[in-house]
Amino acid sequence: MARGFVMATAAMLVLLAALVLSVALPRGAEAKTTIEPCSGSDSCQALLGYTLYADMKVSEVAALFAADPAALLAANALDFGAPGAAHRILPMGLFLRVPTRCSCAGGVRKSVGVRYAARPGDTLAAVADGFFAGLASADQIRDENGLVASAADPDAPLDPGQKLVVPLPCVCFNASDNNLPAVYLSYVVQVGDTVPAIAASYETTVTDVMNVNAMGSPVAAPGDILAIPLPACASAFPKSASDHGLIVANGTYALTAGNCMQCSCGPASLDLYCTPASLSGSCPSMQCPNSNVMLGNMSTHPTSGGCNVSSCNYEGFVNGTITASLSGGLQPRCPGPHQVPALTDPPTTVSHDSTYLPPLSAPGPAEAGGVMPEPGSTGSPVQGGPFTLPKVSTANGPAGSVSEAPSMDKPRQILSLFISCLVFYLQM
Repeated sequence: MARGFVMATAAMLVLLAALVLSVALPRGAEAKTTIEPCSGSDSCQALLGYTLYADMKVSEVAALFAADPAALLAANALDFGAPGAAHRILPMGLFLRVPTRCSCAGGVRKSVGVRYAARPGDTLAAVADGFFAGLASADQIRDENGLVASAADPDAPLDPGQKLVVPLPCVCFNASDNNLPAVYLSYVVQVGDTVPAIAASYETTVTDVMNVNAMGSPVAAPGDILAIPLPACASAFPKSASDHGLIVANGTYALTAGNCMQCSCGPASLDLYCTPASLSGSCPSMQCPNSNVMLGNMSTHPTSGGCNVSSCNYEGFVNGTITASLSGGLQPRCPGPHQVPALTDPPTTVSHDSTYLPPLSAPGPAEAGGVMPEPGSTGSPVQGGPFTLPKVSTANGPAGSVSEAPSMDKPRQILSLFISCLVFYLQM
């Protein structure tokens, strides 16, 4: 009896919502995405701007994007070395930077390493706009997976267990902006955002944002995806190193050498600084050859002519070996301790001020048998600190091109997500 009442009520709500939307809203809105043509098989590091659709564990977010939990925390300057960090709960609405490899596939840059296994009640629209927060459209997922015409309806239920490649937007632009090292963040424009507000949030100019994204005017619609250049620290590791091309956004960290090394950027300079991370139980030797100096250590000896400084520097991860070199020289004065970005505890609450953009935050969960929270669900609170990272600064950069991907308008996306949640609930 109670179940029948719930089903009848749900049907009425869906019918009412569909009626309102069909009268008030047009179909066929198009979201614009900045694309970078490419050729070859090279790749780069990039960041995806992701807003949590529910309270989620760090490990759940990482699994959704096939990322390492510690790397996810490091990219947001959240304490990746704290006990149980991967199991900390992040609040719904939190904006995170998700590290990804930006590859060349089909002649354009995109991230193609994410896999998603459909669950009962899932639709292409719900996967695209709910679980992946608009980073991919239903049409893009359909095309990437070569789904037949019968699967063209973004609101049609997917077969439970169906494996999907989820293409995600990214650009490389030679890892530079105005000839300076840069990492590019793919940012999904939200309701209430303006290009001037986005530019101001990342301490860049409207002109720079327009140039990078090949925009004819400083106007972006909700659902558009902009490439935002973030100043970064670049490495000079040899091509033989597995972490060749490592680049770290200002104010954040990256883990490398099997999580044995942590490299940071800023805040005092844009020089990459690498030290032992001690997250792995077994790491290769971290001592500079022909010396007693360990990686990340520096020795100083004041003299009448200045200060003799020697340091052990990380030079890349080659064939399972951590390579290091000893450097030294006379400086006018002895340097103080190296400044590194502050690490904070994961936040427990999020400000939903629409005018504020949060600045500098494995197999897929379904494939691995894990359980992802439903859109709109919440979890238990945990103790944490405020989420504040340094802003960034850029100059005019490279121009990309813009593609228009047909997508549903936002109210219809919300309706689709609502229906998906109802179906899932009624099947419980």
